[in-house]
Amino acid sequence: MKIQLNKSFFITVALLIATATLAHYSALWRMKGTTGGDDVAAEKKPLYWVAPMDPNYKRDKPGKSPMGMDLIPVYEDAGGDQEIGTVTISPDVVNNLGVRTASATRGQLDVSVNTVGYVQYDEDRLVHIHPRVEGWIEKLHVKAAGDPVTQGEPLYALYSPTLVNAQEEVLLALKRNNPTLITAAMERLSALQVPESEIHRLKKSGKVSQTITIKAPQSGVLDNLMVREGMFVKPGMEMMVIGQLEHIWVIGEVFERQVMSVRKGDAVRMYLDYLPGRTWSGTVDYIYPSLNTQTRTARVRVRFDNPDGYLRPGMFAQMTIATQPAREALLIPREALIRTGSQSRVVLAKGDGRFKSIAVEVGRIGENQVEILSGLNEGDRLVTSAQFLLDSESSKTSDFRRMNHSPDDDTQPETPASVSVGARIEGIMVEHRMLTLAHDPIDAWQWPAMTMDFIADPAVDLDGLKPGMKLHVEIKRDGGSNYVVSQIHGLEPISEDSHEDGDDQSMGNSPHQGMSHDGMDMDQGQRNGEDKP
Repeated sequence: MKIQLNKSFFITVALLIATATLAHYSALWRMKGTTGGDDVAAEKKPLYWVAPMDPNYKRDKPGKSPMGMDLIPVYEDAGGDQEIGTVTISPDVVNNLGVRTASATRGQLDVSVNTVGYVQYDEDRLVHIHPRVEGWIEKLHVKAAGDPVTQGEPLYALYSPTLVNAQEEVLLALKRNNPTLITAAMERLSALQVPESEIHRLKKSGKVSQTITIKAPQSGVLDNLMVREGMFVKPGMEMMVIGQLEHIWVIGEVFERQVMSVRKGDAVRMYLDYLPGRTWSGTVDYIYPSLNTQTRTARVRVRFDNPDGYLRPGMFAQMTIATQPAREALLIPREALIRTGSQSRVVLAKGDGRFKSIAVEVGRIGENQVEILSGLNEGDRLVTSAQFLLDSESSKTSDFRRMNHSPDDDTQPETPASVSVGARIEGIMVEHRMLTLAHDPIDAWQWPAMTMDFIADPAVDLDGLKPGMKLHVEIKRDGGSNYVVSQIHGLEPISEDSHEDGDDQSMGNSPHQGMSHDGMDMDQGQRNGEDKP
């Protein structure tokens, strides 16, 4: 009896302790509930929900996107930033990506135009040799294009009946001692390009020369030689061209957008690939008024002295034109600018790991800096490296979850290469070995339940499969963008209340060769259709 009393005593004490403990935790729970309600009230509320792959799809409450994915809430930032497109990444990812930033500053843009040029003769010093009478080349003193020529040296000897008659007229006038006829006859010889030395010889000797030797009017080199000994020439025919190498031209090609920056008198530095380390200095001598319709470039002419003859016509040269300083403007580093076909953008660093891609209006573009006309303010911080990834994420309005990883990410298991899932056949295309399946959620791949097209492995037998059948399939990746049904097991036949074969329509013929956009249960929709008379 004593032992039983002791057991009852201990049981009573235990009950009292349990009751007190429950009362204590009940009070704590009520306190916690009250505090939690205050926290929830103070918690930020989503502004709206958007589709992960389409920022234009917005809803005022949670739900599914047209592709069957969960909508993502968009919150108001602590600083009051309600603009869509702001993304946040963790500091360790910022460091791993090597994100660098720079400030937008005001200054004068140094627009040095780097372009190419082509060396050619100074056209002001080119001399074209043409005959003024018809005749035959008796002797050619220069043999090939490129030969050096000295002023006063003979070029060719010409036999012309016209020149012979003109000399006889001079002798006849001298015999008659008629000053008027003498002056007229000698002026005719000069007009026919007979040298003064030959006219003095004629007056002194009184004998007609059958050939007249034409001499070089200037020193230089032959650019073209169009005649040979014995050829018959006529007035106006181009025989040869003499050019000089002491002074040459370099014709540069300037892009259309850079033409307004170049002015006459701008300093020019030039260098050639075959002479590294040597530069030539000159100035812009002339800007041609028209543009090349094919290359959309304007030509600029630069004069250079060439006393040693290193510059030769036809050479390819690199040129840098130092343009005049422009007005003060807002400048950013050139590497911070992202240029697309429709607009120009930069990635704005807003601090605390927040970034946003914004559109800007660009003015002139220099070698290292870009002029910004609108879209930025002085002092704004811009991303100068890894901005393409940030711009892509900001443009999609992504929440950056795949970049903002936690320390436990390294311990998460790898995504399996294949999964087994239950599905229902919605359509079959045997000739293409394609199955349209409405499958269950795949947690291993983070897929929701949806309808997709799959390629059947060659080892899978499609005979006997019909729309409406339920089955278990093994799905694997083929290494690309396709997913392959490698095995089929657990096949269930069509129930009696299912559609007939002829009433089924294959989802493979749908214009959406992928996920279902309406999210409707196809089986339920089919049953509703059958209930109608």
